[in-house]
Amino acid sequence: MKRSAPQRAPEIQVETQGQMPPDVIEYAQEKVRALTGRTREPVLFARVKLTHMANPAMQRPAIAQANLDVNGHPARAHVAATTVTEAVDLLQDRLAARLERLEEHWETRRGKMSVPSPHEWRHGSEPTHRPDHFPRPAEERQVVRHKSFSLARESPDEAAFELETMDYDFHLFTDNGTGEDSVLYRSGPTGYRLAQVHPRPDPVGPVAVPLTVSELPAPRMNVAEAKQRLDIAGMPFVFFADDTTGRGNVLYHRYDGHYGLIAPAE
Repeated sequence: MKRSAPQRAPEIQVETQGQMPPDVIEYAQEKVRALTGRTREPVLFARVKLTHMANPAMQRPAIAQANLDVNGHPARAHVAATTVTEAVDLLQDRLAARLERLEEHWETRRGKMSVPSPHEWRHGSEPTHRPDHFPRPAEERQVVRHKSFSLARESPDEAAFELETMDYDFHLFTDNGTGEDSVLYRSGPTGYRLAQVHPRPDPVGPVAVPLTVSELPAPRMNVAEAKQRLDIAGMPFVFFADDTTGRGNVLYHRYDGHYGLIAPAE
């Protein structure tokens, strides 16, 4: 089925930080605008942020980020490259994959496609092109971003969809089958791994996305203890049960070398 009217070209905002090549703003707008016809739903707004880090030690100092509003549903991508122009090209490719995933989701909800088979959820062959983390000394690191909100109650399949369309490294949610605060992330032989405050090895209800489930309960600790574990383990994030509320929290490394904390709103 075709649209009754062509999409109106969305507003595309481009922010820059650091040294940029000539005409890079127009180049980024052109690349993102070329994607607006790839989804049945209209792209209402797009914001692109381009950053060139002034750090000669970084192998990929050019960072490109994009946030799209696709008829009320967000889509996001985040890449790094050696040059800003290359980063924009990679950003277009990664956004295309996000929009394709979003379109498949809508087609499934319309009843035009079957539930994705396990191989359709695999993403291991897709290059990540993630930005390098700034090597900030541990004694200088602080929690500079604290996000607190009501966790979505959803299935692991829905969590995987959010993780992919938003280009997250992990997704914190409440499993609507078990009622457990949970985190889904990319790891393991299937590509996805699920950890829960109180693990249930067997998911409640059908799950299409292939995943493994951690059998270890989330450690109960405070933020200071989570910082210590994060620094010692060298992991990108730590999933833990807050020692006061018992709710699932995630403390993670930001690309600027500081920490970010995600906690459920009480």
